[in-house]
Amino acid sequence: MSTGQGTRPRDVELNILNAKSATFECVFPVCGGVCCKNGRPGISPGEAQRIQDNLPKFLPHLLPKSRRLVETRGFLTRRVKEGRRTLAVSEGWCIFFNEGCVLHKVGAEEGERFAYKPWHCVAFPLEKDAKTAEWYVRQHGYRGEAWDVFCINPKESSKPALTTLAAEIEFARGIERGDEDWRGIGLPPAELA
Repeated sequence: MSTGQGTRPRDVELNILNAKSATFECVFPVCGGVCCKNGRPGISPGEAQRIQDNLPKFLPHLLPKSRRLVETRGFLTRRVKEGRRTLAVSEGWCIFFNEGCVLHKVGAEEGERFAYKPWHCVAFPLEKDAKTAEWYVRQHGYRGEAWDVFCINPKESSKPALTTLAAEIEFARGIERGDEDWRGIGLPPAELA
């Protein structure tokens, strides 16, 4: 699945506002995937279409209750975040969670782990401010962060986020280069209404 690179420059510098102070350490599976609990990311038009087009690949991997929900109501909710509909939740967990992310697992089996996973999930805990387009690492207390997950609490790890988030930072650079344009991240939110 090619994401297309166009003629944009390959080496994009990514300015992360709190890069010098941010810490982060992912301890999955020890944490149980807490970032997938009630996360509800907003889904871009391209992401929604790709998930819909490949839904038969994901359904056999879903928990039974999640599968029934997807088959009867779909995988998106009416809830809106940043102008986009969000992924559904079943019993407090992302509809695609089953001992890890089903979208990630299927993509990895096909050789491209981020092929189906929403960009917010791939980049976590990196975030791009919807208004200013500035990147930052989500941290307790930074920019009003209220999500109470231990992994974004700077007191939980002394490891610099710039080191531990190398793959996520490279993914974010890809967004800035245009490698992920298929997702429709820059499209107006009304495209999904």
